[in-house]
Amino acid sequence: MNESRHSLLLVLPFALCSLLSAQAPVEAVSLLGDSLRRPVLAPATEAKLLAQLREAELEYGRRPNADALIWVGRRLAYLGRYTEAIGIFSSGLAKYRTDARLYRHRGHRYLTVRHFDRAIGDFLYAAQLTRGKPDQVEPDGQPNAKNIPTSTLQSNIWYHLGLAYYLKGDFRRALSAYRECLKVSKNDDMQVATRHWLYMTLRRMGRKDEAAEVLFPIRREMNVIENHAYHRLLLLYQGQLSVDSLGVGGGADPALQDATVGYGIGNWHWYNGRKDEALRIWRRILATGPWASFGYLAVEAEIARHP
Repeated sequence: MNESRHSLLLVLPFALCSLLSAQAPVEAVSLLGDSLRRPVLAPATEAKLLAQLREAELEYGRRPNADALIWVGRRLAYLGRYTEAIGIFSSGLAKYRTDARLYRHRGHRYLTVRHFDRAIGDFLYAAQLTRGKPDQVEPDGQPNAKNIPTSTLQSNIWYHLGLAYYLKGDFRRALSAYRECLKVSKNDDMQVATRHWLYMTLRRMGRKDEAAEVLFPIRREMNVIENHAYHRLLLLYQGQLSVDSLGVGGGADPALQDATVGYGIGNWHWYNGRKDEALRIWRRILATGPWASFGYLAVEAEIARHP
C-alpha cells in the first residue's frame, strides 16, 4: 500500500529531474492545467525496471493469461508510462471482463492521470465483482524490506475508491469507502493507511469526535513494515508526536519531499484553523513533490479548490 515507494523510486535530484523532464512525454494534465511529464528515473533504476518489464512481456508471450498481462501493465506504470499501462489493462478487459484485478489496477492509473470519475467506475465494478468472495493477497511489484505483501485485492479496491472520492471533495462517499476498507484491513500496515485517510475525511466533515475514535487502536509499537509515514501522522493526530518530530515546518522543510507527510501535516493545520500554514506547505509540495504520489495528488486537489 506504500504507493510513495513506487512513485519515489530512486528518482534523480529534483533540479536535474526538472531539467530532463522538460523533454519527457506528457502523461497527464494536472487539476491546475499543467502538463505532467513522465518521471525521470536514475539510470540504474530505469535499467532495473526495464529489465523487469521485458521479463513480464516474455512471460506474457509464454503464458498469455490475465495474471501475466497485469504484470506487464504494472511494470509499465512503475516506469511512469501510465497511459500505456491503462491501455494494457483495457486490452485485458476485452478478454477477461470479470477479472476484478484489471479494474482495480486500471482504476489506480486513472487516478494517477487525474481521471477520477473513470477510476471510480472501475473501483465500483471491481467491488461488485468481489462482493461475497474470499479476499486475496496482492503481490508487491517492488517488495518491501521484509518481502511481505501488506495489502489485498479488496483492501486496495476500497482504499483507492475512497481516495478517488476524497480527491473530488466527496467526503461522504469517501467515508463509506474507507469504512469498507477498514473491514478488510487485516494487518497494521493497512490499518494505519486506512485509518489515516478515514481520520482526515471525518475531520474535513467536521466530525471531530468520530475522528478521535478512529485513533483509539493506534499505538507507538505497531508491526508496521512500510507505511511508517501514515503511522507517524496518526501519532501526531493523537498528540503523541510533535509536528517538528516529523521533520516539517521549519528551516528549508526538507521533509516536504515526502508528499505523504507534507500533505498530512498541511491538512492537520487546515482543519485546526491554520489555513495559511496549510497552503504554505501544500504549495511547497507542488514545487518539489513527485506528481504521481497520492500526497501530491491530494495537494493538487486542495489548491484547485482553494487557489
